[in-house]
Amino acid sequence: MTAIARLLDDFGRRRRPLRSLGASGQLGYGIPTPAFERGLASAPDMIGVDMGSIDIGPAYLGSGKMAPTRVGAKRDLRKVLRAARRLDIPLIVGSAGSAGARPHLEQTLQIVREIAHEDGLAFRMAVVAADVSRGELRQAIAAGRVRPMDTMPPLTEADVEAASHVVGQLGLEAFRRALEADVDVVVLGRACDTGIFASIPAMLRFPAGISMHMAKIIECASLCCIPGGRDTILGVLDDHGFELESMAPNRRATPSSVAAHSLYEQADPYEVREPSGRADLRHVTYRAIDDRRTRVEGATFEAAARLTLKLEGASKLGHRALLIAGAADPRFIERHEAIFAEVSRIVRELVCEDAVEDYRLGFRLYGVDGVRSWAEPPAQMPREAFVMGECIAPSPERAEEVIRTTKQYLLHHGYEGRLSTAGNLAFPFTPPEVLIGEAYRFNVFHLMDVDDMARLFPVEVETLS
Repeated sequence: MTAIARLLDDFGRRRRPLRSLGASGQLGYGIPTPAFERGLASAPDMIGVDMGSIDIGPAYLGSGKMAPTRVGAKRDLRKVLRAARRLDIPLIVGSAGSAGARPHLEQTLQIVREIAHEDGLAFRMAVVAADVSRGELRQAIAAGRVRPMDTMPPLTEADVEAASHVVGQLGLEAFRRALEADVDVVVLGRACDTGIFASIPAMLRFPAGISMHMAKIIECASLCCIPGGRDTILGVLDDHGFELESMAPNRRATPSSVAAHSLYEQADPYEVREPSGRADLRHVTYRAIDDRRTRVEGATFEAAARLTLKLEGASKLGHRALLIAGAADPRFIERHEAIFAEVSRIVRELVCEDAVEDYRLGFRLYGVDGVRSWAEPPAQMPREAFVMGECIAPSPERAEEVIRTTKQYLLHHGYEGRLSTAGNLAFPFTPPEVLIGEAYRFNVFHLMDVDDMARLFPVEVETLS
């Protein structure tokens, strides 16, 4: 009997609370062992873990590389896989390999197979890839079934062709289809983190609103606690609400800290939107059970009028080179905008003497609007600032040429009020120019209306022994 079959059989014989273990906020960066082992000793019914999100930026989706190291990913996968097989409970992994495209999924599955072989583990595994075919996208665009999100322009066929990979963010129904294939382990490509922990409750007919609310919290492990952290968390779900407890004794899930987590990754703290609908949190109550545990009740669920899929895609911009330096001259810092503009012009005249301007050069002064453009200038300029120049060009050689030329002319650029000609910048190391590889941008961030998720994203089953 598989792990999911055993769980369903147990609930078929007796109705009881479901105990879900959120192993880590993001797999691949370490799972603290003491808290994880304490969680395993608490008799969980399943283990879930998320591997990624869109927060990590477009480079991983575009390049097909994982965000954590392979060593880190394998260490964490081994820990959760061994534990799930030891307890004979389902293991569910979402957004495989960080960005969840086919290359990330395949890298994750290869690690799982290695662990099974090396550790002598036997299990059935369900896999769902999240990649969306370009042909399907072209048809959807032509039929008017794709619309932009946020400030994105309408999706075009050119965008589809330019994207290295395009994935759809799979929801609860994909996790449920995978579990219904009668398996021990589920691994999905790009997916909603809530589906990891809300799919089994859906199969067991727990109320959808409170199930989704709990899922949204425990996928981040103990981030909802004081102090917040990534230690394992236990969510205990019943028909009226759920209880939260960090498996790290020094972390407390309080009513205020859990309620504050509603602001995490949400445009509206009163709702959680997913492909299947939304959880309404307007009438939720948070009550302390003791100084470390909180009980949550009251979320309701409203099914979506139509099934939609969030699309994510990344296209290559070129190759990126950085200049890293510091500035302590108050006159340089005060006049930095004009200085950057003048140096950009000088560099353009030099490197484009016998070539077109095929690069983008920009600067950020951390200490003055480096993180964002503030409406008002600072009341007083900092006495030191961090200077970062960025060039994106068609080739590594071109990016390096531009950024090295920029370094030299920014270092010795003359400006009004300058007292010393020794140099405008301080370098923390040499060379201060760094080539960091290919640069990508999100060029697909859209919603697509879908009629049949199972057709687009079939379940594949693999038996490891």
